[in-house]
Amino acid sequence: MRINLPTWLTLFRVALLPVMVLVFYLPFHGHNITAAIVFALAGITDWLDGYLARRLNMTSKFGAFLDPVADKLMVAVTLFMLVASHRGDWSGIVMAITSAIIVGREISISALREWMAEIGMRATVRVAFIGKLKTVMQMVALVVLILQHEKEAEALRLYHIGEGLLVVAGVLTIWSGMHYLRAAWPALHDDASAIPTAAEQDRKA
Repeated sequence: MRINLPTWLTLFRVALLPVMVLVFYLPFHGHNITAAIVFALAGITDWLDGYLARRLNMTSKFGAFLDPVADKLMVAVTLFMLVASHRGDWSGIVMAITSAIIVGREISISALREWMAEIGMRATVRVAFIGKLKTVMQMVALVVLILQHEKEAEALRLYHIGEGLLVVAGVLTIWSGMHYLRAAWPALHDDASAIPTAAEQDRKA
């Protein structure tokens, strides 16, 4: 299998994850700024690999599989780090609930897309504008929160801005999840037993 440039960028994004985690916890001055830069770089590659794949017509099945996996890993790992760095105050509770909503939505929509692909209707739940808006809001919020996760007094206002943006991203997460569910509802609402799965189709072939 030949790996093209967009897929290399996706692999690079995956490789940045352990680097970000390591930098996030290392006790050196400016570690939060460094971790935020690493996360932002990963976010840029998320946009760039998709742009190059479309622009240069360099799409591949492996790249199509790996790209959403890399995205979800990047977001989930970052949210887990931020939740773990919080104490049990109201801010931490809000962070934990919002993170659970975002990660839960990602798992649910991934399962929905897999099932829709199994019955040949994956295009029904393709990415919508609201999903892209949610992603942008989420990335900006996470950069701010990584940057100010220690909640220094002089930067507390910026930290609360990051919290607010993440809550907005959580609301958009629910909204976009409902959008995908509504798009898939005709197939879900019908008698699922009447829709042959891929395994059933293979047995009949």
